[in-house]
Amino acid sequence: MPFDRRPSKAVSPPAPVPKLSKNVEVECSGCPIRHRAVCARCDADELARLEEIKYYRTYEAGQPIAWAGDEMGFVASVVRGVATISQTMADGRKQMVGLLLPSDFLGRPGRASTPYDVTAVSDVTLCCFRRRPFEGLMAATPHVAERLLDMSLDELDAAREWMLVLGRKTAREKIASLLTIVARREATVGLGAMTGRINIDLPLTREAMADYLGLTLETVSRQISALKAEGVLELGPQRRISVPDIRRLMAETGDDMDGGLIA
Repeated sequence: MPFDRRPSKAVSPPAPVPKLSKNVEVECSGCPIRHRAVCARCDADELARLEEIKYYRTYEAGQPIAWAGDEMGFVASVVRGVATISQTMADGRKQMVGLLLPSDFLGRPGRASTPYDVTAVSDVTLCCFRRRPFEGLMAATPHVAERLLDMSLDELDAAREWMLVLGRKTAREKIASLLTIVARREATVGLGAMTGRINIDLPLTREAMADYLGLTLETVSRQISALKAEGVLELGPQRRISVPDIRRLMAETGDDMDGGLIA
């Protein structure tokens, strides 16, 4: 399972050994997340400086990217794939607290370690920057610092909205909200429109969805089946979901359709 509990501190696991690749992407200008990533506002000279310090890492599904408390010598943007962010309590209880989707930023400049476990749930490609050179580049490149601030504020807004999902929404609304979030991100990264039929490659198993949403596996399966029976969803192979009318799914979230949806 991709979401196994990390061994206790007394038996330290081996450090993750990602695959390193210099040829995943050739140039920043051809990057699929260029318009949403931390480098989105960089001009040609700034992109050239980023090119000098970047490298790529790939992780297989289920492989840990970082353990809570461990030192991280890099920060990164997710180019492809999805990772989960989890926190584990002293007695072993574990809660998934976030998802990293394409264009999301991993790590924090100025902080050497991460407070969370980060695990790849699909094959993940990261565009990495060594932490200290990136910190220096932020000081000399305002566009990077400004974009990172905007991304952090967007993440804060999304976290506040997610508190509403977990605290007040019904099981059906929770599932519809999660699917809408993934659909919106896929459309945004792919420069597509949130209209008509939308296809979603769901990054989470139903067990992982239950963990993330605070539901039981049975409840998740029952609600997805109900949405399918009513024609809101069509289920395909390998967790592929087709939404015939995205507006119908959005209506199931319980959000104010005139006041905006979860980012």
